Amino acid sequence: MGGLGEADGWGRGRAAGRGRRPRGVGGVVGERGVRWQALLHRLPEGVVVGFQSGAHLHGFGAVPSDDLHVIVPAGGRVPQVRGVVVHQAVLAVPEPVLVAGLPCAPADRCAVDLARTVARLDALPLLDLCLRVGACRPEGLTAEVARHARLRGVDQARQLVRLADPRSECRQESQLRLVLIDGGLPAPEPQIWVSDDEGFRRYRLDLGYRRSRVGIEYDGLSHLDRDRLHHDRARMNWLAAHGWRMRHFTAHDLYRHPSVITTQIAHLLHP
Repeated sequence: MGGLGEADGWGRGRAAGRGRRPRGVGGVVGERGVRWQALLHRLPEGVVVGFQSGAHLHGFGAVPSDDLHVIVPAGGRVPQVRGVVVHQAVLAVPEPVLVAGLPCAPADRCAVDLARTVARLDALPLLDLCLRVGACRPEGLTAEVARHARLRGVDQARQLVRLADPRSECRQESQLRLVLIDGGLPAPEPQIWVSDDEGFRRYRLDLGYRRSRVGIEYDGLSHLDRDRLHHDRARMNWLAAHGWRMRHFTAHDLYRHPSVITTQIAHLLHP
């Protein structure tokens, strides 16, 4: 790995330990990036941004953290610095990239490191998001998982990479999908368009089973708005008239009673 330099955070001529600078991928991170840059200057050579901080830099920070998460080689020593979380890496970062002036592990590495180490319910949303924003591709994630063979949590990462889907539009949609899958149900399709009798797209559902005409929606706080409630009622009536059986779930259901979700959907799929 390279050393930290004066201008861009890298030692001159030492990037990635190969006598060249890492590829620049750009990015703007605001005040947090400025603070992280200052923290990096207090750390020794070979330190690379990764995990939560790397995911943030690459545009899929679905597991937020204000601390700077860095990767150091196994056995490497770094001073204890407030606001810095150190991850000792058995697996080296072969070719860091430069994001907003910060030496960072590649996007695939950040995604798989997190998919191995955070809770399943947090891991799938970040994998969905990294595909959605184009930071990662399925084949890249699959190849990266193979590099992590035998490391802690790799089985979870391998399972979730196979489930990752860029069509999910929010964290809770991804989590609802995982709850249903972990409950033994088929994977629902994200963002289903329902067309009217003339073939025009009328409504889009968060999740659903097209063949069974079962739709699933996550209702956040925005659904409590009076105008939104009026729209939702008209929408539900139209969908019901066209043979769709809808179920709506909230954060209370998702985080406190996930078994209720799977039970209700299972009864609709297998009456």
